[in-house]
Amino acid sequence: MERSSASAPAWSTSPSSVSDSDAERPEFEAAGASREEPSADADGLRSLAPGLLRLGAGAWLRTAGWWVNTSLRATSLAVRAALDEDSRSEIGDEVREQARRFLGIDLPGGDGGRTEHDSLRARGAELLRRSADVSDADGLHPAYARILDELAPDEARILRLLALNGAQPAIDIRAGLPMVSDLVKGGLNMIGAEAGVRHTDRVKAYLNNLNRLGLVWFSRERLRDPQRYQVLEAQPEVIEAMKKGGRTARTLRRSILLTPFGRDFCEMALPMETGEFEAVTQEA
Repeated sequence: MERSSASAPAWSTSPSSVSDSDAERPEFEAAGASREEPSADADGLRSLAPGLLRLGAGAWLRTAGWWVNTSLRATSLAVRAALDEDSRSEIGDEVREQARRFLGIDLPGGDGGRTEHDSLRARGAELLRRSADVSDADGLHPAYARILDELAPDEARILRLLALNGAQPAIDIRAGLPMVSDLVKGGLNMIGAEAGVRHTDRVKAYLNNLNRLGLVWFSRERLRDPQRYQVLEAQPEVIEAMKKGGRTARTLRRSILLTPFGRDFCEMALPMETGEFEAVTQEA
């Protein structure tokens, strides 16, 4: 009995005394803090849930809208392809373009660059196909209508003069030694007076435009008839340029004439017959 009572104090402890002493230790405080963190994370996730749901719903709506739009366009393209064989090659390009727009993919050279290139290639292929078709009836050159829109009335008179009377004389005035001469005045001619243009001061601009359109050549070849140059060299403008050039001034004889394209244009687009031309001018 005495041994039991004596050993009891060695191992018997009070639960309240153990928890009170251990609660004061730093390791217990850290453990308590770690148990509170899961509760904070759960609260954060619950607060983010509405935003995540909104993002998911928005992405679903955008995807559904794209599929609906693509389905409608695909149906429209299929109908067009069934009605027109030439439109079938456009279906793949348009569907790919819609997909690129949805995914935000930009091709080098900007949107539509490939489509424009394919369109040009298709037009070129159509021209080659028509050239091989012996039954295809070729009309007038497609550039003739555009050229008429880019001509001044006086330029039409110049073209008619060149078409009826052939190449016209022109001269350059140069001064100095043959190998190191300077141009005093170039392209002097009497085309404006011969054609009867209203604005003689615009003849150079008229001729430049006709050359730009591929209707007129500025040739270095001289005409066979030298008398035509003698008449031109007697004009006041030429005499004044010769005086300006001094003692070393000289003339270089040139010519201005229609190109083969210009001759064909005049035959197709301008009244060449005298009676027809007079009727047109009288109506004006």
